[in-house]
Amino acid sequence: MMYASYIVKRTQIYLDDTQAAHVAQRARQHGTTSSHVIREAIDRYLAEPQDDAQELARFRAVVDATFGIAPYLPPGDEYVEELRGADRARQDEIERRWRG
Repeated sequence: MMYASYIVKRTQIYLDDTQAAHVAQRARQHGTTSSHVIREAIDRYLAEPQDDAQELARFRAVVDATFGIAPYLPPGDEYVEELRGADRARQDEIERRWRG
C-alpha cells in the first residue's frame, strides 16, 4: 500500500528502545521507512477479524491450562471469604482507632 502525504494523518506513538530498534531494522531490511513498517503492522492488525468467540476460546484455554496450578490454596469461595474477613478485621481496627 502506498501512502501519500495528502492522505495520511500525522500521529505520534511512543516505542521502547527494543521496539524502535526492531522497527528500524525491519525498515532497513526492506528498504523503507519506519513509518511505513508501522503502518503495515497496523494494517495487518486491523485486517484481523475481531472474533469474540475466538477470544473467549483463548481465555478458556488459559484457564484450563492453569487450573489446579496452586493446590495449596483453598477453594475459591473459601479464599474470597478469608480475604474479606481480613479486610473486615482491618476496617474494624481502623474504626476502633478512629473512635479513640
